[in-house]
Amino acid sequence: MKTINLSFAGCGFLSIYHLGVASALRRHGKKLLKGVRAFAGASSGSLVASVLLTAPGKIEECTEFTYKFAEETRRQPFGAATPGYDFMAQLRSGIESILPPNAHELANNRLHVSISNIKTRENCLVSSFSSREDLIKVLLASSFLPIYAGLKPVEYKGQKWMDGGLTNSLPILPEGQTVTISPFSGRLDICPEDKGLLDLYINITNQHLRLSVANLVRLSQALFPPKKRKMESLYQHGFDDTIEFLLKENWFEQNA
Repeated sequence: MKTINLSFAGCGFLSIYHLGVASALRRHGKKLLKGVRAFAGASSGSLVASVLLTAPGKIEECTEFTYKFAEETRRQPFGAATPGYDFMAQLRSGIESILPPNAHELANNRLHVSISNIKTRENCLVSSFSSREDLIKVLLASSFLPIYAGLKPVEYKGQKWMDGGLTNSLPILPEGQTVTISPFSGRLDICPEDKGLLDLYINITNQHLRLSVANLVRLSQALFPPKKRKMESLYQHGFDDTIEFLLKENWFEQNA
């Protein structure tokens, strides 16, 4: 098998789609997963990539956390930006409870996390983690959307960082084939397929997305999560789209 990488797009609460993808890969794409050289991601996509790489047995736990986190955020009068609601503290508690003690060792040189420098507005792909706390800080930095997630940016190695999705929402690695995964419809390997008369695309920080009403709705859902029933539907779409991809590429395993 040729060298394969998996890259999960930044997408806020639509990461529930990514978790459906991860679940399908674990169940029906084990050979593919064994051959993956590197995992990449931006924002919430980097969180799912880190779990799939370092704690694949906790995908279900991660899914339950996402449902609860989304519901809690949805209950706030102004969502994540509600004064007094510490979005980043909630996110950190979830990351700390799911990542194993040696997560940084498992992630070193295999996980590539997109973060944005607040001062220079330049993108950085971090793949070296000297400690578990280092890894957690990078993941938090990649998920920090200013104002929405708070006012205090994440400090890492003496500099301040923010959401990696603002400068590179879908990292493509230089070696091998990068399988691209996004809950937005577009020119991607695993994604929803929107039907429509217009076949127009726009490149948004490295994601080639279809111009569609459905994608505008998804953008809203990424920041303001829908009710649990819709979240469960998004998870199932991620699962089903992945099965379709595995079948198309002859990677599907029935009894994996």
